Amino acid sequence: MTGGVTRAEYCVVACAEAWRGDGEILAAPMGAVPRIGARLAKLTFAPELMLTDGEAMIVGGDPEVVEGWLPYRAHLAMVTGGRRHVMMGASQLDRHGNQNISCIGDWKRPKRQLLGARGAPVNTLNNPTSYWVPRHSRRVFVERVDMVCGVGYDRVAAAGPAASRFHDLRCVVTDLAVLDFATPDRALRVRSLHPGVTAEAVREATGFPLDIADDVPCTREPTPAELRLIREVIDPEGAREREVPS
Repeated sequence: MTGGVTRAEYCVVACAEAWRGDGEILAAPMGAVPRIGARLAKLTFAPELMLTDGEAMIVGGDPEVVEGWLPYRAHLAMVTGGRRHVMMGASQLDRHGNQNISCIGDWKRPKRQLLGARGAPVNTLNNPTSYWVPRHSRRVFVERVDMVCGVGYDRVAAAGPAASRFHDLRCVVTDLAVLDFATPDRALRVRSLHPGVTAEAVREATGFPLDIADDVPCTREPTPAELRLIREVIDPEGAREREVPS
């Protein structure tokens, strides 16, 4: 905690910032902190964002207020048309953004079965994609993923223009930092460190060499108005603190 702001609240603000400037697009957050972040963005600097109840109803800043209906076929049309920015989780993520949520170990005989690839390939090839990792560790940030579900920059470049046309990995928010792919070879780098986190701590929690500038800034502070919304309106039950304990 720094100045009364918890690590979880820095993560919420970082997730909200992922949707800044997106315009009228469907925000698809997966996880408690991304969901709170998406609502915070809509209630503050991105009122044009569309949110759903996780199923078929379009909701406003107050999730109890239904604004419309989004049937599955329309949802899929938005995905394939690039009108959605999804923030997915990752069981494994490599330096170029290849994501695994399917299995750990050899996919023919995995040590552990996970969710399966699900919509990750379509998401990453058709609309903006970001990632949320609540526990930044070497188990997640690996040199090579065991199975590619979400497609990273190296693989999409090898596949050619048909794959890369709409491919757009935006950022990775973790409990330690915000990362992006703004390097010449489109590899992960640290964009900001959450207050109280050192560059060395992030390097030690990452399973490959990571670009961290000497002058890397801190993740921005939530404003008093944002803190009130987070604590009193969006998440009075404190789900954020259970996902990212202080």
